[in-house]
Amino acid sequence: MKFSKKVGSLIAVTATVSLLGLASQSLPALAKDSNGKSRFEKLELFNKVLYLIESQYYRPVDTEKLIEGAIKGMMNTLDPHSTFLDEKVFSKMQEDTQGEFGGLGIEVSQKDGVLVVITPIDDTPAFKAGIKAGDKIVEINHESTLGLTLEEAVDKMRGKPGSKITVGVSREGVEGIKRFDLKRKAIKISAVKHEILEDNYAYVRLTQFQKDAGSGIAKALKQMEKKTKNGIKGIVLDLRSNPGGLLDEAVNVSSVFLRDGIVVSTESRDPKQKDIRYVKKTGFKELKKPLAVLINGASASASEIVAGALQDHKRAIVMGSQSFGKGSVQSIAKIDDKQGVKLTIAQYMTPKDRKIQAVGIKPDIFISEYEGAWISEHEKESRYVREADLRNHLTATIETKEEKARRLKKEKEQRQKRIAKIKAMREKEKKGESEEDKPISGPSEDFQVIQAVKYLKAYPLIQNMVKK
Repeated sequence: MKFSKKVGSLIAVTATVSLLGLASQSLPALAKDSNGKSRFEKLELFNKVLYLIESQYYRPVDTEKLIEGAIKGMMNTLDPHSTFLDEKVFSKMQEDTQGEFGGLGIEVSQKDGVLVVITPIDDTPAFKAGIKAGDKIVEINHESTLGLTLEEAVDKMRGKPGSKITVGVSREGVEGIKRFDLKRKAIKISAVKHEILEDNYAYVRLTQFQKDAGSGIAKALKQMEKKTKNGIKGIVLDLRSNPGGLLDEAVNVSSVFLRDGIVVSTESRDPKQKDIRYVKKTGFKELKKPLAVLINGASASASEIVAGALQDHKRAIVMGSQSFGKGSVQSIAKIDDKQGVKLTIAQYMTPKDRKIQAVGIKPDIFISEYEGAWISEHEKESRYVREADLRNHLTATIETKEEKARRLKKEKEQRQKRIAKIKAMREKEKKGESEEDKPISGPSEDFQVIQAVKYLKAYPLIQNMVKK
């Protein structure tokens, strides 16, 4: 069984993380609270409730299921990325992030008990059908997802390649349930896409941080360099809607554009346990050409590590909108051969020790997804669900009561604004097709890509002004 450390939560795609062999470790000494009660004394309440259910519930019960349910409930009090892995889920952790998997091709999370799409992955059944970031999955094969755990819902969406599934979503601004008839397939993702734009500017899109992502970007840059007469003038690295993947590949991608230094470090419960990942000094390097990195609200984990590293080292200008904010580290604790626990053990930090968790990476230049006068007429709240929106999300720092009160007040105001805008949008969208349902254009017609190229063209002038 091979497990690889990864960042991000590609739950609907695959889930590969590092193993901590806890089965062979001895249990720690029983801690006592301020009243002097040991853990065993506190567990007496659990034993009493379990006994009452077993002895007095009007039907026979499965004790094993009761205990498993109690453990899941305990995990639910932690952050949304910590969870108990039963035998069925744990066996699926043997899948590795090799860029090939069976399913629909969406990353999902759960917010207030509702299954939410973080991002659909390019060229997958979900992406081609038109499922979008922010969609709430309320039905799977015409059955409600209400009450399902995240793992249960994901399991229902998985199946044999070629089998059919109907997914019902609730979308902001659209009345009723929007249903998609999909066909599951074994998907081989091409993680790196590239294209030469006008005036020999290179466009490179990374859809996820799977195996060989770093070498794939290096290969794409070499190919485009050879195709142009005088070489490429600048690079747009598109990490929008990239949900993350392998940590090693985040380091490899960053190393293509950096000479040396720190890429990312971690902060754990024990200050002495700090993991630092450095730039790899070997391999292909592109250190001189101006670089723009595009991110959005669905750029998560490994995407944020790369964007943060290039931003802190002043190697690239980061453009677009604020990223998702997935900056926590999970590891799998193997309880026995059949069960485990996925537990948040640390936070990632950029080279300048900026925390990503529930904060995200803020772009140097904000670019709307839409152009010109259309913005003032149609602009609305971002549809992306971010880490900070998830139930029990882990904050970058421990909040004071005053900070929590301010945050809750701000969230309430934002909800009220969204509700008002949704009502207005529904009235407009009753008259015709939503702008969101129109086909996605290529990079040469993408407003944000166009703006990034404009920045790269002005880069020499900006550099001269800075020097003066």
